[in-house]
Amino acid sequence: MYNKMFKTKVGAAALAAVVVASPAFAEGEYGILMKTLANPFWGAMGQGVEDGAMAAGVEYFIQAVESDQAAESQLNVCNTMLERSPVAMITAAINSTNLLPCLRAAQEAGIKVVDLDGNLDPAILAAEGIEITFRIGSNNVLAGAQGAEYMVGQLGADATGPVLVIEGLSGNITGQMRATGFAEKLAELAPGLEIVASLPGDWDRGKAANITNDILTRNPDLVGIFAANDGMALGAVESVFAAGKAGDVIIIGVDGNSDAVKSISEGRLTASVAQLPYLVGQQAVENVKVAIDGGEVESQIIVPTLVLTKEVMDAGTEPLLAFVK
Repeated sequence: MYNKMFKTKVGAAALAAVVVASPAFAEGEYGILMKTLANPFWGAMGQGVEDGAMAAGVEYFIQAVESDQAAESQLNVCNTMLERSPVAMITAAINSTNLLPCLRAAQEAGIKVVDLDGNLDPAILAAEGIEITFRIGSNNVLAGAQGAEYMVGQLGADATGPVLVIEGLSGNITGQMRATGFAEKLAELAPGLEIVASLPGDWDRGKAANITNDILTRNPDLVGIFAANDGMALGAVESVFAAGKAGDVIIIGVDGNSDAVKSISEGRLTASVAQLPYLVGQQAVENVKVAIDGGEVESQIIVPTLVLTKEVMDAGTEPLLAFVK
């Protein structure tokens, strides 16, 4: 049996949380703590969780907060989740520290803890004495590097010009790794492409649009933008088009969410390094069941990524396209 997912909107007064669950507690259920289901990335991952739970025959419930920045609310939701005494907690922390008290309590209660999408810093976990069952997600450094490889492939290894990097939320390891992977690979492949600004966009589309507008004003010859997620990349798209520079700037995001797919198909966003969140959610649940049943699970499970472009989508021959939701 499994709990069928449904969508609902809950205001900030209701703990700013979206809850997907059956009213009654179930024995042996899995608790899934995400960031925000308002983000298509996490929505696709939630669908993967649902399908993975159905395939594994397990009970589960999902909780999420109202935004990618609601760190305190997420800790409150995590603590509430503990009251249900799940056998496992699959968590996508907003940053590497906000859930530490809750994760420590889960560990003391014998609950298996999973790092969903690689949001927890291993060094911080070790310093706190917190052991996780496994972490699952894409290789974020590699995702950033793939973005750089694609940009250089479009502009040429001998290209010159300014490039903007829009980072994620300050202190979030996922965004840091993506930005680092991009910057290091860009410097290696095309030294003439200079990163003139690398600024935190806080996973926010509007803030990314403002950053892009400001950098375009200072650098009207901007040739490329790499954003650490698709929402920010789409904000950058808005500013580039508003400035009349459509086609002049390569814009690359990360995630491969439904909004990005639509924008790419319309010829607006250039590309997205698709993280295949559906596959991450599905495999997270399947591997938790293996671990609970006493089987062997790798401590780090890497889910592949795909550079999603209009050409790739139009061709339709890439097998991983089946997991782009």
